Amino acid sequence: MEVNRTRYFLRQIHWHSPSEHTINGRRFALEAHLVHQSQTGKIAVIGILYNIGQPDYFLSTMRQHLVEISGTQRDKLLNMVNPSLLKMRSSLYYRYIGSLTVPPCSQNVLWTIVRKVRTVTPEQVNLLRVAVHDDSETNARPLQPLNNRNVQLRIKASIEGAE
Repeated sequence: MEVNRTRYFLRQIHWHSPSEHTINGRRFALEAHLVHQSQTGKIAVIGILYNIGQPDYFLSTMRQHLVEISGTQRDKLLNMVNPSLLKMRSSLYYRYIGSLTVPPCSQNVLWTIVRKVRTVTPEQVNLLRVAVHDDSETNARPLQPLNNRNVQLRIKASIEGAE
């Protein structure tokens, strides 16, 4: 992705349940984080929120891998995941500067939260939770105060293009 003439490259995708972001105080069943990094080390994360509903196509494509690592095979290198399967075309998104939600909790992270909430089945959420192998019902940090952060609602044809 490119933001303000800085190009960011996808480094990893991970999920939290419940979501770590809220909209109007409402938490969601699941949140995906697509973590990107620029060549100069800047970090940008795209967050995608999910409600319980129909199966998510992207997660459906990874179902067999999730089943395998949910069992006895704890580690599996998936090599390439095609992020275009997420079909993230959205004209509304939230943007703010914050921190990573997991250690080292680095600051000055450019967050983009897609406004359109997607759907996921309870089975898909459960597969992601079991695959983590942390024996916990959740893997989301507690909600954090805004601390005077400026959260903007932006309109754009695509969050994938240049801004």
